[in-house]
Amino acid sequence: MTEGTTPAAEGVDTLSRLEQEGEIAADYLEGLLDIADLDGDIDMDVEADRAAVSIISDSTSRDLQKLVGRDGEVLEALQELTRLAVHRETGDRSRLMLDITGYRARKRAELTELGTKAAEEAKGTAQPVKLKAMTPFERKVVHDAVAAAGLRSESEGEEPQRCVVVLPV
Repeated sequence: MTEGTTPAAEGVDTLSRLEQEGEIAADYLEGLLDIADLDGDIDMDVEADRAAVSIISDSTSRDLQKLVGRDGEVLEALQELTRLAVHRETGDRSRLMLDITGYRARKRAELTELGTKAAEEAKGTAQPVKLKAMTPFERKVVHDAVAAAGLRSESEGEEPQRCVVVLPV
C-alpha cells in the first residue's frame, strides 16, 4: 500500500486500471474485427484480478471460429497481441484473458473434469498421474481442479511440452 492511500482506494484504483485495460483491448479487437470483416460483439468484465474480454456473436456463423483456430492456437496468439496493445497504451504488463465464442469457458469445464478425474486416479492408484502437454492457461485450470480435490500437482518439462503431474497423497 502506498503512503496516504487506503486499502479501499487501492481496490478502486486496481478496478479502474483493469477496466481501462478492457477498454483498450476492446478497441483493439473491434479494429481487428473490422479489418477481418467479421461480426462480433465485445463483452468486458473483471474476473479474478484480471481484465476479461470476450468476442461473442449472435449469428450461427462459424466465422469467429477462425479466430480460435485449431486447439485455440489463434486465440492464444490474439490474446498475446491484445496484451501487447494494452502494454503499448499503459506501459504496464497485462494479464488480460481473451475468450472467443465461449471457447475458453468450454475448455475450462473440460479441463476441470480432467483434473478431477486425474486426482481420483492418483488417489485410487497411489501413483503420480502425468497428463499431456498443455498451455499455461490449461495447466492453471487443472492445478486448480486438483487442489479442489485435495491433492497436489506440479508442472514439469519445458514449453511447449510442459505438462501437469498429479501427485498422490
